[in-house]
Amino acid sequence: MNWKKEFKSWGIMLALFGILYITGLLTTIMGGLQSLILATGLISPNISAELTDKNFDYQGRFTAIDGNVIDLQEYRGKTLFINLWATWCPPCRAEMPHIDKLFQNTKETENLEFLMIALDEDFEKSKKYIEDKNFTFPVVHATYGLNHSLQSQSIPTTLVVGPNGKILFYQEGMSNFNTAEFRDFLVKSSEKSGE
Repeated sequence: MNWKKEFKSWGIMLALFGILYITGLLTTIMGGLQSLILATGLISPNISAELTDKNFDYQGRFTAIDGNVIDLQEYRGKTLFINLWATWCPPCRAEMPHIDKLFQNTKETENLEFLMIALDEDFEKSKKYIEDKNFTFPVVHATYGLNHSLQSQSIPTTLVVGPNGKILFYQEGMSNFNTAEFRDFLVKSSEKSGE
């Protein structure tokens, strides 16, 4: 084995990784690759396995992109799709285009709301990312912290809260939520708020 050649190969790979990391491109590249994997449909939410039926805590406030304060109480009686994310998280970036398509496909659904909760320390960074990508879903910042229902071990984390205040779906990790099954799940959940 030629050790000089091996060290040189590893040195080049580590240098490339270091450059991507320092420039911030590593997150972008990893997010893009993961998004391609999500687009294949290999990773999609398992609705039946994720039913929790726990009560959701509506205590909490967030800062909207326009600076207004949003109170979670405003979402009582509606189906609420919540996603916890940050710009530094490649899996978060990976699933966001699919969540935006889900939002576009369901935004006319009555009693269905989306709340994308940014966890970046600097909300301006989150705003810039959303603007650069032309995402249209509602984004808020966890300026005032997260209640116990929104605490998670990792991000991205996604929840669906039913109109009855029960957590119907909970998942840590990325997924392609823009599937026919998941759209149907959201629409049916939101129809229950009219009953």
